[in-house]
Amino acid sequence: MATFTGMNEDGSEVIYVDKKRHLWWLGFVGTGVYVLTLWLYFALGNNPWVTLIPAVYIYFITAIIDKIFGEDDYNPPEEVVSAMMADKYYKLHVYMHLPIYFIMFFTFVWFVGTQNLPWWAVVALIIGVGSGSGSMLAYTHELGHKGNWMDRGAARIGNILMGYGHFNIEHNMGHHVWVSTPEDPASSRMGESIYRFMMRELPGTIKRGLGHEKKRLAAKGYGFWSIHNEVLQVYVATTLIIIALAFIFGPNILWFVIPHHMFGWLGLTQANYVEHYGLLRQKLANGKYEPCQPRHSWNTNHLWSNMSLLHLQRHSDHHAYPQRPYQVLRNFPDLPSLPTGYGGCFAMAAVPPLWFKVMDPKVMAWAGGDITKVNIDPKRKDKLTRKYGRLDAVAAE
Repeated sequence: MATFTGMNEDGSEVIYVDKKRHLWWLGFVGTGVYVLTLWLYFALGNNPWVTLIPAVYIYFITAIIDKIFGEDDYNPPEEVVSAMMADKYYKLHVYMHLPIYFIMFFTFVWFVGTQNLPWWAVVALIIGVGSGSGSMLAYTHELGHKGNWMDRGAARIGNILMGYGHFNIEHNMGHHVWVSTPEDPASSRMGESIYRFMMRELPGTIKRGLGHEKKRLAAKGYGFWSIHNEVLQVYVATTLIIIALAFIFGPNILWFVIPHHMFGWLGLTQANYVEHYGLLRQKLANGKYEPCQPRHSWNTNHLWSNMSLLHLQRHSDHHAYPQRPYQVLRNFPDLPSLPTGYGGCFAMAAVPPLWFKVMDPKVMAWAGGDITKVNIDPKRKDKLTRKYGRLDAVAAE
């Protein structure tokens, strides 16, 4: 634990003990799961069934642990926030994870490329390792929001792992501007399955990210096809790594590497899907959308999964105040709350009828029963309006 001090307006001292300071080490448990998987494979005589462990851990075990550990709604006092932000201990945790993600990826490439695995075991690793690699974006997300060149450069290096070069500029210049509006391809709509959302989000964010990078370069007097293009830098670096791996392990390794990257991309898609599902910022009289408030993002304070994702699940505060570092993100009363951490929500979203059954009533409760205040899928608007029309009428009364 660490003690931080600050001053009240009346001059009195505020003393705060950060009891979660060392809990951030729980973020390395996921790495331990991958190491355990490899150890068990060899310890059990090359048993391929252990390749299921990473996927089971991410999508099911984390939800169980979240249920056991419960939620943590602590907020550090504002008087000590500046001191916590200046403590380099928290930044250290972000940077420590970056090389570990690369080491784990290359280790599993070696594993798949040298072991005689059945096809279903390779698929299991694509899902489990790919989804785990996708959580790298939680760390590049944290770094990409910072204004200094070192953090932003580290974010680009992290994005090389899966070739997600457009992520940071699209997220900062696109998603944060248009979040929880029909114009945002990264904000899911009520009644939209994750599979339909994926087909809209992936190409939409790539197009928007490349567009913002083109504008950034033009403002500096550079063309799009330039060595200064930070998006293309990541794409090229990832491509060169893939070519090198195919040369070392043979072209068959691409059946693991490329789908692995795709599942990493899907990890962000899953996060975007659950973070803003159905929530809508209202348009003002001037035609602009109201400022983003904490209520425009789904929040969850589940302790275990938040330790693994740098408080990404405290998404409400992040979108309202995107410059706040992860260690000082806050909980607010009466926020729209997810039923579990992201891993459990991802598993639930994979079964659309289950997701709709759980989340659509939550969306309607958030909107006060007025479906006109919901970001709704146009293809299901009539059906959902008929279903919730009575609630809408009650709210109108």
